[in-house]
Amino acid sequence: MALFMDQLLARRLERAEASVAVSFVGLRQVAAPALEATWRDFEGTYAIYDGADSPFTQTFGLGLFAPLTTDALSEIERFFAERGAAAVHEVSPLAGIETFTLLADRGYRPLELGSVLVQEIDGAIEATAVPGFTVRMCEDGDRATWVEASSSGWSHVPEIAPFTEIAIRNQAMAHFLVERDGRAIATGSLGIHDDVALLAGASTIPSARGLGAQGMLLGARLVEARRRGCTVALMVATPGTTSQRNAERRGFRVAYTRTKWRRDLAKPIARVGAM
Repeated sequence: MALFMDQLLARRLERAEASVAVSFVGLRQVAAPALEATWRDFEGTYAIYDGADSPFTQTFGLGLFAPLTTDALSEIERFFAERGAAAVHEVSPLAGIETFTLLADRGYRPLELGSVLVQEIDGAIEATAVPGFTVRMCEDGDRATWVEASSSGWSHVPEIAPFTEIAIRNQAMAHFLVERDGRAIATGSLGIHDDVALLAGASTIPSARGLGAQGMLLGARLVEARRRGCTVALMVATPGTTSQRNAERRGFRVAYTRTKWRRDLAKPIARVGAM
């Protein structure tokens, strides 16, 4: 069945990514209780708080599941402000121009863009082989190896690298390793919500980039997603990057380009529960 790049598809994709993101909240609550990580569903918009400076503190699905009004946006903003965090929203263009207009009127500024790529999962999906490389799902004994390789791969993005130790403990996701001569050189993860597979967290250590490891990770995760009954695969990449080109070579196409918007706190607001 053909995929149409419409609002219905956008809702499926955004809900899948948001649900996988929410699965990290419980881990943070155990690993760092002082952080007071939490999330809330605002009429279909998932707002996640993972610390004031965390790149995971944001919303998913804004304006997609219910029309965004001034009152609704104010309530979401208060969720972040009470916790000392700026309001950040990653917004699909399928949310409509009214959503973007309201954000602009409220003083938000665009922060970054992301290509949301999608592919149907069917019988044509095959794993990719590279001579001398192997790819497999992680076992419990691979956790330290996965964290080391993933941290190295994300070393160019300092705000992401520290989250690798949390990511490997997320049992809602499957984690993959690519090895060369017994050494881990690339990592990636697979999250599933309903029949949508989210391919996330892919990285390659600097010395092994451009050798085909990412293609192996893509193929292996797609094969596993098909085995688990998924019909659609999703990934997000910065527009025009090698990651996007790798995905397009594997049959992904751009569903839409999201914009991340941010509005800083105007002034401190009392934290939840403060006396």
